[in-house]
Amino acid sequence: MPARILALLITLIALSGCQSTRSDSHLDDSLATTHNTPKVSFEPDRPLPALPTPHTSDDVWQRIRMQLSFAPSSHPRVLARVNWYLQHPNYMHTISERAQPYLYYLVTEVERRGLPIELALMPLIESDFNAQAYSEKHASGLWQLTPLIAKHYGVTINPWFDGRQDLIQSTQAALDFLLYLNKRFDGDWYHAIAAYNTGEGRVATAIARNRKAGKPTDFFSLKLPKQTRHYVPKLLAAAALLKQQRMHFPAIDNQPAFTQLALDKAVILPEQHNWAELEVLNPGFRRFPVLLNGPGHVLVPTTRTQEWQLAAADFQTLPDTRWQKVVVRRGDSLSRIAKQHGLSVAELRQFNQLSNDMIRIGQTLLLPSRSETLDYVVKRGDSLWRIARQFGVSVKDLKRWNQRDTNRLRLGETLAIHLSAP
Repeated sequence: MPARILALLITLIALSGCQSTRSDSHLDDSLATTHNTPKVSFEPDRPLPALPTPHTSDDVWQRIRMQLSFAPSSHPRVLARVNWYLQHPNYMHTISERAQPYLYYLVTEVERRGLPIELALMPLIESDFNAQAYSEKHASGLWQLTPLIAKHYGVTINPWFDGRQDLIQSTQAALDFLLYLNKRFDGDWYHAIAAYNTGEGRVATAIARNRKAGKPTDFFSLKLPKQTRHYVPKLLAAAALLKQQRMHFPAIDNQPAFTQLALDKAVILPEQHNWAELEVLNPGFRRFPVLLNGPGHVLVPTTRTQEWQLAAADFQTLPDTRWQKVVVRRGDSLSRIAKQHGLSVAELRQFNQLSNDMIRIGQTLLLPSRSETLDYVVKRGDSLWRIARQFGVSVKDLKRWNQRDTNRLRLGETLAIHLSAP
């Protein structure tokens, strides 16, 4: 090829390459212009916006959602419960309303112990967050503790107070029990939760039976009572709906709803203060507004802490040893009983949660005495032995206090009874 022609070809190729480069560059500029790409400048002194964390969230439900850790399950029993929840959208509204006073505390305690956050949802499955729930098997409270388990873990139960309905005592006992069950079943939380519902013996037997038969021993493979077979799926379904945000959980403020204050004396709350909120927070006191023989604390709404502290100085103190049972007898009335024990009728009704003045023969009234000594008027059918038994004193002391050496009584006579005599 002649040299002149070769040089011409080289020139054409070079021109073609330059045109291609200009065309690509023009295309990039066009895209940049079309998308209006902003210039990015780095400002090292400007902090990046903080991502929400469980503790900075405004909503306790979202605080829980961020920490859910159980593996998602597509087991038919879980899916069936998911569908049930979705078909009852108002259910979570009721749950949130009931859980509002309690959920922040439950979540805080579960976190403090380093436990799976799903455990804070167990009262939803156990009691629908009804602190006064009571089952036919005598389980009670948010956590549905039985008397045997409750007493084993130090819960107070007496005629005046049932700690299974106390948020603090019941939560500590339930979490202690769950920790034990988790260790008992080698760290398997599904087994532990199932055992919480039906008893560790049944779960252990079901595991041993499957192992002997060469079958899987995971929760869904075990032969357990029907209620328990659906118990864990209910928890997993609620957790899944919360985690996936497929259902609305009405927000609950991510802050304490109450203050725990010491209560080192027995009291009757005065009528001039409306303590209805305290009854919600302290359902363990069986004869509210009488706070007697309790756990040494009372829960007060955070907004009323100062009011409580100011009012508490004037509360009437009821020593734990100065109360008695009075069995209503023929001819008794609230006014007569109240007068005999230094109480007003209103206080007697309040103390025994009576809606009116009607009482019936054989009914037992529980009441305190406000004085070291009370005057008792002898009624038909009375005897020294019966009176002594009624007030928890001895016949010998009754005779000594009233300076008599005979057991005979006269109808209408007055006896002095010293309730705290040495």
